[in-house]
Amino acid sequence: MTTFGIAFGSNLGDRAANLRRGLELLLARLPESARLTARAGWYETEPVDCAPGTQAFLNSVIEIEADLSPAEMHAHLQAVEQAMGRPAVREKNAPRTLDLDLLYAGGAVSADPALLLPHPRLRQRRFVLAPLAEARPRLVLPGFEQSVSGLLAALPDDPSGVRFMGPWR
Repeated sequence: MTTFGIAFGSNLGDRAANLRRGLELLLARLPESARLTARAGWYETEPVDCAPGTQAFLNSVIEIEADLSPAEMHAHLQAVEQAMGRPAVREKNAPRTLDLDLLYAGGAVSADPALLLPHPRLRQRRFVLAPLAEARPRLVLPGFEQSVSGLLAALPDDPSGVRFMGPWR
């Protein structure tokens, strides 16, 4: 079994419903032996590098154990995004109903441009580190020297751009 960290985000329509539906669809696609092992609360985040007027994101992080390869999990994530209306070809940082990013896959390290692991911008993104630190504060990812909590504490940006909105509901 591999432990997968997955970031969830939505900034179109009913963002909470989009996150819930995305999780339902993902769990339905995975092998029966897969299990949800951690789930952070919801965080509202100001858009980063998006067009002016873009709606705030609702973000979270989950962890799933599954007997899959990183490429197989990545394919499931892409299929769920598409099922939720995200086009395969899209403008960078365009608003989206559901955005799923594979953050890590156990101890796997990949430099393949199709699937970089751990996620290359994870350590720079408060909207990922805040929920990840809630779910797995002591986690140290391959190639990292600091725990997730340490990475979050070291971020130089203003923490007020990421607000805790409560647990999954």
